[in-house]
Amino acid sequence: MAKYRRGRINDAVAEELAIAIRDVREPKVINNFVSITRAEVAPDLRVATVYFSCMGDSAEAAEGLKKCTGMLRHHLAATLNLRITPDLRFVKDGSIEHGARIAKALESIKKAENKEVDDE
Repeated sequence: MAKYRRGRINDAVAEELAIAIRDVREPKVINNFVSITRAEVAPDLRVATVYFSCMGDSAEAAEGLKKCTGMLRHHLAATLNLRITPDLRFVKDGSIEHGARIAKALESIKKAENKEVDDE
């Protein structure tokens, strides 16, 4: 039962942060096209690990997100009905790049198989 609640909280935090990030005026966030991919809130709801992806420099984007943590927490406190507003920790999400590498590897395998069939 607790996992189900935490899952809903994770989804709500990620969704609200994705909305709030549109209002961020930090150039390091705007210039790197940052988007929130998911969030994981600790069982005691005190810390939320927020995963993000970006088109530019991820270290610069993380620094920009760290600067606007207060504004993002304020938005969460105003929109979510939680007793405790979690502290936000930002981590670059590597799943998109990982998926791209897998897709590239599968494509190269497919090309190699097609080449073998054409050679026969």
